[in-house]
Amino acid sequence: MTQKLKYERPFIKKMNMGLMNKFGTQSESEAVRDIDGVAVKALVNEFGSPLFVLSERQIRRNYRAAVRAFKTRYPKVQFAWSYKTNYLNAVCSIFHQEGSWAEVVSGFEYRKTLSNGVPGHHIIFNGPQKSTEELLLAIQNNSLIHIDHFDELYALIPLCQEHGSKPRVAIRVNMDTGIYPLWDRFGFNYENGQAWSAITKIINSGTMQLVGLHCHIGTFVLSASAYGVAAAKMSALALQCNAVLTTPIEYLDLGGGFPSTNTLKGAYLPGVDTVPSVDDFAEAITTTLLDAGFKQDELPLLILESGRVLIDDAGYLLGSVIANKRLADGRRAVVADFGVNTLFTSLWYDHKISPAQDVSPHTDTVTLYGPLCMNIDMIRESVNLPALQPGDNLVVHKVGAYNMTQWMQFISLRPAIVLIDEEHRPHLIRKAETLEYMEAPEVLPEYLREAKEAT
Repeated sequence: MTQKLKYERPFIKKMNMGLMNKFGTQSESEAVRDIDGVAVKALVNEFGSPLFVLSERQIRRNYRAAVRAFKTRYPKVQFAWSYKTNYLNAVCSIFHQEGSWAEVVSGFEYRKTLSNGVPGHHIIFNGPQKSTEELLLAIQNNSLIHIDHFDELYALIPLCQEHGSKPRVAIRVNMDTGIYPLWDRFGFNYENGQAWSAITKIINSGTMQLVGLHCHIGTFVLSASAYGVAAAKMSALALQCNAVLTTPIEYLDLGGGFPSTNTLKGAYLPGVDTVPSVDDFAEAITTTLLDAGFKQDELPLLILESGRVLIDDAGYLLGSVIANKRLADGRRAVVADFGVNTLFTSLWYDHKISPAQDVSPHTDTVTLYGPLCMNIDMIRESVNLPALQPGDNLVVHKVGAYNMTQWMQFISLRPAIVLIDEEHRPHLIRKAETLEYMEAPEVLPEYLREAKEAT
């Protein structure tokens, strides 16, 4: 028997479509019932809702495509997986199996790389904060230390003298590539001579081996030509090191910052139509390096620290509808069981969101909220979805980067994470948090415990 639809009173709503693009009103009503052949409903039933799901097949496909884009254009290329993007051990292990080194920005991440079996000489230690203990650990493991500021440089010189070591180092360089605002918080500036000053101090100290130059011009950079500018300036600096200081530079690290195809909030067109491909970035970088003036046998190794472009579209967030509401102005709203604490990137992306079951072909513009008791907990301000009922499931696309490292335990516990392998088998790679897990580090002072036990 056909279920009778719930009656809702009619209302008059002022239409405010805003600016239209060539795609008109985008609908996200097409159902996504499975991920890599595993049913969404089955995943939710087994592992709970909300739930992060990662596709091993897509991770490997993305990595191999990026490596191919660069290695078919340039003879010496090495990728180093950006741990801060997603440092789940299962994820990192996949990238290391594929041949990626590790790029870390903290002592915490550095120790994770060692526990994941990465050889010390395949670890790049970036970031502005490296303690004396962490610098010594990197030196002992023959890792590449990227110096971020003069205070770090001045701390390294006596440390090397004291321990009689000559670690392999690089400096991070910031520069004007036409991307604004400039990313000049990190590293030494190219234009004002800071970078050259740092280089000469390293060489004159006699305590370190300057083997590389590193830059990272920004994040979610939509201009491939900006990387061409960066590659040209880095090449000029490397050639100057060789000509003036007789110090050949072994590698140039162009960092990361390549965007995924997510759509930025406020964008006129969807990300899939505006984001340059990895091939575009590879062409801009490698053409510049090959034309920079290096002798064929002195071409530096090209290192890439790509993160989000390699994993964003391999990640999904599964969730469930809690309730439907009407807002004061008559708009529809849907409340889901995942919020901005779990889906951190909803603060800057308009993630694609799909139903996971058969739905009506008719859609409506709704506001999608999370479950937090906070007014800022809005996943999408405006998204076209079909009518949904409590208990229906949703699939959020392209969430593999940063959400599982920047998520917060706030009001609700953080969910489980599942990896679907290349044989279509799901594996639990991080358990859902429990109250006991969250309270384990807490210590109740003796006087409060005594008062509690006395009541």
